[in-house]
Amino acid sequence: MSEVPEARPASTVVLLRDTPAGMETLLLKRNQALMFAGGFWVFPGGSIDEQEKDACDGDMEAAARLAAAREAEEECGLRPRLDEMVKLSQWTTPEAEPRRFKTWFYAAPLHSDEEVIIDGGEIHDAMWIRVRDALEQHAAGELGILPPTYITLRSLVDFDNVDAAIAGAREATPLEVLPVFTLTNGEVAVLFRGDAGYDESDSDLEGARHRAELQGESWQYRYEDVGENFPSLLPL
Repeated sequence: MSEVPEARPASTVVLLRDTPAGMETLLLKRNQALMFAGGFWVFPGGSIDEQEKDACDGDMEAAARLAAAREAEEECGLRPRLDEMVKLSQWTTPEAEPRRFKTWFYAAPLHSDEEVIIDGGEIHDAMWIRVRDALEQHAAGELGILPPTYITLRSLVDFDNVDAAIAGAREATPLEVLPVFTLTNGEVAVLFRGDAGYDESDSDLEGARHRAELQGESWQYRYEDVGENFPSLLPL
């Protein structure tokens, strides 16, 4: 067996703002030429650098907050306040992938109306969009996102405003997710702990279903007959 690549620490932040039409989040479109997530819409974020680790004396959670704020400023010109960032989850790239990241996900309110300024390198486009609209566009095959982005948007869609979303995130237990990627008979699925096929990386095994399935060009989350030791990634 080949050695599993080490997951690099990274961080991302879900910027949220209230509008008369409802709560919006900022999505950035990555350069199509990039090896990792090229062409997909993502939240601002990137790798945690050594300076941030040193500044926090090895406290990776604190370093992750610094990195998320720095990356947001570099990629879109907006910087959230560190004390207002709330941890949502931590996602680790599947072991089968050649480039792997252990990524902290945070949510943060954005109070200013500053203009979004993209870097033009890694990021080629940006848009503020209602969370519900983002999911509807994704379901229609018009917005390419990866499972962590999809699950994060789903977890926020039922909140009416930013205060409610942040309060809900503070009350929830942050998720720790290590997905397993499968491709069976041309069908793509990402399995989560509790799925019958998780340990064997086999999406055909009969039993519990805890996964995100790629149906056409959009993801669909399934949580069926899963044991209580493996909670849903989304509110039931």
